[in-house]
Amino acid sequence: MKFVYAVVLIGLLAMGARGDDLQRRPRYTLHIGDVLNVQYLYTPELNQTATVSPDGYVNLNLVGDIRVMDLTVEQAHDAIVLKASEHLNDPKLNLVLEQFQPPYVVVAGEVGKPGQINVNSSLTAMQAILVSGGFLESARTTQVLLYRKINSDTAEVRVLNLKNLHKTPDLERDAQLQPGDMLYVPRNKIQNVSRYVRSFNTGVGFNPLQTLQ
Repeated sequence: MKFVYAVVLIGLLAMGARGDDLQRRPRYTLHIGDVLNVQYLYTPELNQTATVSPDGYVNLNLVGDIRVMDLTVEQAHDAIVLKASEHLNDPKLNLVLEQFQPPYVVVAGEVGKPGQINVNSSLTAMQAILVSGGFLESARTTQVLLYRKINSDTAEVRVLNLKNLHKTPDLERDAQLQPGDMLYVPRNKIQNVSRYVRSFNTGVGFNPLQTLQ
C-alpha cells in the first residue's frame, strides 16, 4: 500500500512540474536579422555590432563566424566567451540584444486575410484565424494544419478541428500558439498532406506525413 501511495505522489508531482513548464514562457531565442552589440570589458577595441545573417551566424572580431540562431542571449554570450577564450585570457564581455524581430505566427489558406500576425500576448489558433478575417466558406474547418518548429532542422504538424467552437468543452480542441507557428486552412478534406507542404513555404525541412502516421 505504501508503494501505491508513493507512485501516486510521484505522479502528481510530475504533473505539477509539467503544468509549470506549460505556463512558463520560453526564453527568446535569436533569429535572422537580430542585432547584437558585443562589449568587451578590457578590450574595447573588439567591441562591435553584428547582425544575425540568413545562415544563422554572426561574424565577430577575433572569434570569426559563430552560429547564434536558436540560442538565447545567455547561450550566445557563453558561446562567444568560449570562442574568445582561445585568444584572450578570461575574456569578460556583455552581449546586448539591440534589435529583434517581433514574434509572429503565419496564417495561410482559406481565411479572409492570410498573412503574418504579430504575437504580443497569448494567442490561440482560433483567435489567429479570427484576426485573419475568419474562415472562408470553402474552408475545411475540421482539418486545420498547425506547423511548429522543433529545431533548425525539424518541425511537427498537428491537425486541429476548429469547427463550431462555441461551448467551453469545445475549446479543448483549440491550441495555444507559439511564435513561429504556422496555420494552414485547407480548401477541402486533406487526402495528401504533402500537397499542402509543397504549396505552403514553411522554411523548414520536414515531412509531416511522418508525424501523422
